[in-house]
Amino acid sequence: MNRFRKVLRYAAEYKSYAILNILFNVLSVVFNLLSLVLFIPFLNLLFGETTPITEKPVFAFSKEGLKNYSDYLMSTYIFEHGTTSALVLICMLVAVLFFLKNFFRYMAMYYIAVIRIGVIKDIRKKLYAKIISLPLSYYSETRKGDVITRISSDVQEVEWSIMSSLEMLFRDPMSILFSLLAMLFISPQLTLFSLLLLPVGGLVIGQIGRSLRKTSSLGQGKMSLLLSYVEETLGGLRVIKAFNAEKFNEHKFDRVNEQYRLIMLKMYRKKDLASPISEFLGSVVMISLVYFGGSLVINNNFELNGSEFIGYIIIFSQLLNPVKSFSTAYNNVQKGAASVERIEEILRAENPIRDSKNAVSKENFTNKIEYKNVSFAYQKEGVLKNIQVEIKKGEMVALVGQSGSGKTTFADLLPRFYDVQEGEILIDDIPIKNIKVKDLRSLMGIVSQESVLFNDTIFNNIAFGSIGVTQEKVIEAAKIANAHEFISQMEEGYYTLIGDRGDKLSGGQKQRIAIARAILKNPPILILDEATSALDTESERLVQDALQKLMQNRTSLVVAHRLSTIQHADKIIVLHQGNIVETGTHSQLIQQNGVYKKLYDLQTFA
Repeated sequence: MNRFRKVLRYAAEYKSYAILNILFNVLSVVFNLLSLVLFIPFLNLLFGETTPITEKPVFAFSKEGLKNYSDYLMSTYIFEHGTTSALVLICMLVAVLFFLKNFFRYMAMYYIAVIRIGVIKDIRKKLYAKIISLPLSYYSETRKGDVITRISSDVQEVEWSIMSSLEMLFRDPMSILFSLLAMLFISPQLTLFSLLLLPVGGLVIGQIGRSLRKTSSLGQGKMSLLLSYVEETLGGLRVIKAFNAEKFNEHKFDRVNEQYRLIMLKMYRKKDLASPISEFLGSVVMISLVYFGGSLVINNNFELNGSEFIGYIIIFSQLLNPVKSFSTAYNNVQKGAASVERIEEILRAENPIRDSKNAVSKENFTNKIEYKNVSFAYQKEGVLKNIQVEIKKGEMVALVGQSGSGKTTFADLLPRFYDVQEGEILIDDIPIKNIKVKDLRSLMGIVSQESVLFNDTIFNNIAFGSIGVTQEKVIEAAKIANAHEFISQMEEGYYTLIGDRGDKLSGGQKQRIAIARAILKNPPILILDEATSALDTESERLVQDALQKLMQNRTSLVVAHRLSTIQHADKIIVLHQGNIVETGTHSQLIQQNGVYKKLYDLQTFA
């Protein structure tokens, strides 16, 4: 139940609704019990077992005192109005009590719905905030489909399994408690007899619940694998079709889907077993109770008459439903506990990319960027080794090298997408780990190798991250990025929806919108990771002109394979297997006749 308590922590801010729910549940249970207790005088009247009492007794809150007082009231009413009228009165009272019971039950459900929906919203909100705060390194080791499963299927499972059981978990224990108190009040002997038999059912249901939690955990794991396959399929659909691999992927998906089916079949069989078992065990207890109590009544060796015994059985029969519902709720909680644990795994994940205790604010860039003896590795694979670089304000520095040489990693370390493992990076002589992460990234505009656009309008994609930006500013940025012309030709212009990941646009159009987004931010530091690799020759020329203007009096770090785009760079850094092997301007590196010259010749004469 520890996992259940973790979920209930989110309900703290809904305390007032919880109090109202408990209050209305208590009232519902009380009126339900009163309506059942009224069956005893009804049966006494029906079977002619009402004891005529003409002298008003002293009221006492005891079994005998309440019985004598109710018999006196009933005798008086029968004497004044007749037996039929008394029967009508009891029926009307029972109807009123049932109405009040169901009214208060609805009010209890009305307020539990606020808690249920609110808690799920808060869990999903906290989980999403955690997902976007975790570093990129977390997702290089985690399936995206698994993360999607946890924020969708697992949260949904918590809602269906745990939150849907809240009402039963709050109401049913009270129903059981009040019913037991009433039964003890009527006949302690019969109640103690029934309590000796009930724990057996609790042990059986508990065992089923523990088994259910393990099976549910396996099921959620398979579901995350299924969603991972779907995510990979959608991302690689072009390749799948090109290689006629549809059947291969179908078989791969079907195999896991069948495993998921078998696990879920096993889980539902266990889950569906709980209710029949609890009902059967309750029936066994009830039959034993009827036999035991009935024998005493028949032999006139019992404190209750026939009507009172039947009334007792009616109350006990009403006890079975909350017991069964509570066992169902318990098993639902066990089923949802596996999902709670999977959600908690993400919420507990450590985020190494965070502000240090003494982090300072920084709103401008005035002097230089410095990489001092920087080394970095993904797991055990070294990517950058002992990097020593100084980038002065206003310089354009280009990174070149073969694929896998560490160019993109070099750039990713600057905005702290990853943290260096050895050495340090400084901006204006301040280690970037001592600068607030938000301020650090505010200094930078980034155009990544793959244009990342969102399923929104062109306007919102260009203005992404900029609050309160005007349309004039967006249009100005688009013009500089050579994007205004094609945007204007669209029917909805800047308010055209571009589809998932911008799939309604060409590669060049997506690249130019990404560049416009960086231009609009107007940062002092630019990181351009192969920013023009997706553009045609004409667009590339226009964008290069725009970027030249943009990079004036700004510091730019450009990652490129196409060496023709960075010949005017102030400094070119050549990386090979994580090491800096050459540094200089284009002309200097050509004269050195080293790695850069070989790369340049390969592209020039290709």
